[in-house]
Amino acid sequence: SSEVGRILEEAELKPYRVRSWCHSTDPDFRKKMREIVRLYVKRPRGEPVLCVDEKTGMQALSRCRDLQQAQPGQSGRQEFEYQRHGTRCLFACFNIGTGRVVGRCTKTRKRSDFFSFMAQVASRYRQRRVHVVLDNLNTHRDTSRGKFVTEWNQQHGNRFVFHYTPTHGSW
Repeated sequence: SSEVGRILEEAELKPYRVRSWCHSTDPDFRKKMREIVRLYVKRPRGEPVLCVDEKTGMQALSRCRDLQQAQPGQSGRQEFEYQRHGTRCLFACFNIGTGRVVGRCTKTRKRSDFFSFMAQVASRYRQRRVHVVLDNLNTHRDTSRGKFVTEWNQQHGNRFVFHYTPTHGSW
């Protein structure tokens, strides 16, 4: 192993260091990016700007034994064993003007879960016009099979203006 380390060091190779990137092929990348940056920099007066996204596949775990508290000269200790309770999806809405977050955990990440969460957001934000920044996930957009977002917005008085990030341009 020391021979491998010596060779890597001589060649100035660090295989454990990896940088990643993502290239967007969205032809409207600049237009969408400018629109969203403009919302962040110059928020419309009296109109909240909300960023909505979800974190999927979060494990719901509980430890089999309680944490042993730290003692003088000894770190706290935690048993490695845990019990798995499946996974959950966290929907979150971040208000860029106030820093407030609205959240909800669900068992699934279906369109119905998204709209149920958005109904919670709609009840919290009653302004005449609300800007929502979303990524391009299929549950966030109208599809060839239906105008789900448009219909939901109509049911909520067309108060919401949806701004979509460029493809592979997640914030």
